[in-house]
Amino acid sequence: MKKVVNTGLAPQAIGPYSQAIRMGNFLFLSGQIPLDPVSGQVVYGGIEPQTHQVLNNIRAILEQEGLGFSQVVKTTVFLQDMEDFASMNKVYAQYFTSEPPARSCVQVAALPRNVSVEIEVIAIAAK
Repeated sequence: MKKVVNTGLAPQAIGPYSQAIRMGNFLFLSGQIPLDPVSGQVVYGGIEPQTHQVLNNIRAILEQEGLGFSQVVKTTVFLQDMEDFASMNKVYAQYFTSEPPARSCVQVAALPRNVSVEIEVIAIAAK
């Protein structure tokens, strides 16, 4: 059974999509960008604060379903500039401290609201 997952502790969807969908033992999170969930504004200051905000948004959605980063099995990172990879990776490693998930990272021409990073994840959960 498909379940829409939503939390006020992460930015609300800004289009026709859900923050996440739970299907059986899987939780599929939509890509998160560095929006502050309270103000709805982009967090500026470079790739590091933007990556922290993205991962904090992801944490809030995971926690809504009683999950954490240890249940994430796959991430996809979208960067506007691959030169930001090392700085993004330094922050990313602070959230995935052991048994990190499989990951893809690609450079894209543009991201919503002209942010530097977007990350989507898939997590596994017990029923």
